[in-house]
Amino acid sequence: MFFTVLERSLSLAQHNFGTLLKTGWAYILLLVALNFAIGGSLMPESGFKTVSYMTEPVAAADEGALRALAAIANLLVGFSIAIAYVRRILIDARDFPVTFGARNIRVILNQIVLSLIGALSLIPLVIVSLLLAAVTAGIGLLLLFLAPFVALMVVQRFSVVLPASAVDDPLTLKESWRATSGLGWAMAFAALVMSLLAGFLVGIWAVVLGVSDGLMPASVLWQQIRSAIFPMGTMLILVWAFASLHATFYGLIRERFAAQLGLRQEDLSKVEETRDAARARARKALEGAQRMNRR
Repeated sequence: MFFTVLERSLSLAQHNFGTLLKTGWAYILLLVALNFAIGGSLMPESGFKTVSYMTEPVAAADEGALRALAAIANLLVGFSIAIAYVRRILIDARDFPVTFGARNIRVILNQIVLSLIGALSLIPLVIVSLLLAAVTAGIGLLLLFLAPFVALMVVQRFSVVLPASAVDDPLTLKESWRATSGLGWAMAFAALVMSLLAGFLVGIWAVVLGVSDGLMPASVLWQQIRSAIFPMGTMLILVWAFASLHATFYGLIRERFAAQLGLRQEDLSKVEETRDAARARARKALEGAQRMNRR
């Protein structure tokens, strides 16, 4: 199941990069304009020493605050791109090039809830691992190492609410957890690989822009452009990777979207078999606990 989920996610991302550009072109221009304006206001007289104003050392508190606001603005636009992208590939929606409304707010609130769930699930894991480390250092350190992956698994099982919110499906966190039974570790593995892929691509993007000074005439204007398109490209890479990933998760639990995502019937059959096996194990465990209680 690990490789099925990962393969389908990568395939969806690979075949829909053009769709991302077509649905997000207006937001991309907005990101460039936003970062160009903020980068211009933060640019020192000697120019940027790094690839973007986002990667420059913070020299003053007001600069840090402005950069934080810029990061929030980039994230808001990024969520809008992700929503437009997911809506196009799932329901072939052709919304106005730039929109922001209740749908965007629902997705953002769900993401905040998922972040809180991840943090809250990580805290007890760290505490337990530290307590175990005091008794058996090997097991405790192993659990401490695995704790972020376990928290990632928990978050991914709830994460299907994000694409659901994008297409106005009233899927709840409880329903998302139930629908992804048996898929948690496969989803976490796919999310980890997509995170590494996104990080690698962002690194390549930074290197390409970093060496561009040797190819372009030295000018303040190019420094400002380079500074603006780095966060824009970073946001686009993150949206492309994770929106494709979560759309795949959604298609695996909502079979009516399988054709739009290119999922095969055998993929859905594997998911159903894995889900049934996980539910059977859970029922056996529950029945065993009930027998113990009766004794």
